[in-house]
Amino acid sequence: MNTATEGKPQRVLLDTNVVVSALVFGGKPGHILSLLLEKKFRAIASPILFAEIEDVINKKFPLSGEDLRLFRKQTQKTFEIVNPKETISLLKDDADNRILEAAVEGKCQYIITGDKELLSLREFKGIKIVRVTEFLDIFYKKAE
Repeated sequence: MNTATEGKPQRVLLDTNVVVSALVFGGKPGHILSLLLEKKFRAIASPILFAEIEDVINKKFPLSGEDLRLFRKQTQKTFEIVNPKETISLLKDDADNRILEAAVEGKCQYIITGDKELLSLREFKGIKIVRVTEFLDIFYKKAE
């Protein structure tokens, strides 16, 4: 596993469910978002994943045009955007395949998700697929 010089994960993909939970409810997903904003690791996303996040947030919590513009600006500043070249058709839910594609293209060490189908893989091409709590445990254990 590749780790940052401090022993912390370098490149992570946050699934839409984690980002939305972080923004709306805070809690442990919010803690992960705070670590990201503190530049403790690098978050990877693709244009398709950004579109999905925007769509989910806008459906559940409609944003004004200005709020949506600010949200786009902040996420594009915070996340490294990759354009996957490889097409993956491993999982039933096509959106989950897009997650795998972005994580592979972004050379991620972790995918953080609550999605059962993704979690059932446990690992894909050397990328660990973990829940929020598991990631935080790993992150802080490595920091010691």
